[in-house]
Amino acid sequence: MSKSLEEELRDETLKWLQKIEKEIKKIEVNDEKGKEFFENIKAYISDSHYFLNRDLIRAFECVVWAWAWLEIGVRVGLLSVKEF
Repeated sequence: MSKSLEEELRDETLKWLQKIEKEIKKIEVNDEKGKEFFENIKAYISDSHYFLNRDLIRAFECVVWAWAWLEIGVRVGLLSVKEF
């Protein structure tokens, strides 16, 4: 039996939330602007959790935005990925 669209969206949102929560533990902030970027990433993650049981589309949008801010921050040098 196939999943409903809602189930698929919830699963994808949770998958990407778990991945970004793991990834942000490896992030170093390089300067004050990077700190702002990092705070925005954490806010989008928090918002995604908030919307998870209220509005799945917004929850998914928030986790997508969190990833976008993370990738942009790393690419422009405001954030760095720590190697373990």
